Amino acid sequence: MSNRFRVSNILADRLSEHGLALGAVLQRASLPADLFQQERIYLTTDELFSLWRAVGETSGDPCIGLRLGTEERVERFNAAALTALCSQSFRDALQRLSRYKQITCPEMIRIQQEGGEAAVEFLFLEADQEEPGTLVDLCLSWICSIGRRGTEGQARPIRLELTRSLQHRETLEAHFGCRVRFNAARNAVIFRASDLDRPFVTHNADLLKVVGEQMEAEFREWKAGASVGDQVKQTVKRSLAGKRPVLGDIARQLGMSVRTLQRRLTEAGISFQQVVEDTRRELAHHYLRQSTVELTEAAHLLGYEDTNSFFRAFQLWEGTSPGQWRSLNSSRD
Repeated sequence: MSNRFRVSNILADRLSEHGLALGAVLQRASLPADLFQQERIYLTTDELFSLWRAVGETSGDPCIGLRLGTEERVERFNAAALTALCSQSFRDALQRLSRYKQITCPEMIRIQQEGGEAAVEFLFLEADQEEPGTLVDLCLSWICSIGRRGTEGQARPIRLELTRSLQHRETLEAHFGCRVRFNAARNAVIFRASDLDRPFVTHNADLLKVVGEQMEAEFREWKAGASVGDQVKQTVKRSLAGKRPVLGDIARQLGMSVRTLQRRLTEAGISFQQVVEDTRRELAHHYLRQSTVELTEAAHLLGYEDTNSFFRAFQLWEGTSPGQWRSLNSSRD
């Protein structure tokens, strides 16, 4: 997938509504002054981060990301968000959002369920710097607003995990209605696993059929154009944390038999293990650039049984240890 994010022109209106001068924001972000006059707006990950960093710095409002992540006007929802709102349950909504994210940008929504909890995490796959706090606040607030609206307030987060250091605790806890853990290994919002099965009162079968079919058509088109290696890599990234990828599980998620997936990988001249290792290597770089992610946590998130296995693999990839690589690349954060 190319390193391009599609940005809606509606964002310009929303920023203006919150009192931000677009010219000042774009100048601070070193982006073209006519950006929002373009018919189609595409930004790289670095440019997207610059934009949202500039929004936070220009506004001077610690709540700006939270406010922008809570959209009450349904007519402003994009097709994926509208599909989520019309879904049968919170779980259904999250799975649809995760599925359709693959079409549009190098960003992934990962849902990790463990021990009665379900964590929803955003991963920016091409990032080589930490995510701006404003963008993190927007993404997590947006997920919570979808769940809250669909369940009439029944699906409530039980914890927020942020990689940033302690700041604005009272503001964040008041907005999300839960405690916040700072200096965490990830940016994620945690729900009770049972909340994901709450039905959506906003479920609309007719509208879901119309919008959902449009999204599924786009997904099929994307899938047809994506190589089997890219499809496997995206699926592995969504299911990697805490467990070793298994060919059968990946094949099932792609809607193929194990035999078909093996044949297509062979035809492409790659192996399943090769794709897994390439995926782990990419994500290892991502996690090591996050200063709050401990090496033991990185090993777990990459699906290794122990830290030594991760260290050995990383030494083969890079010719150095994870700690040394982090030190050498810290200037890029």
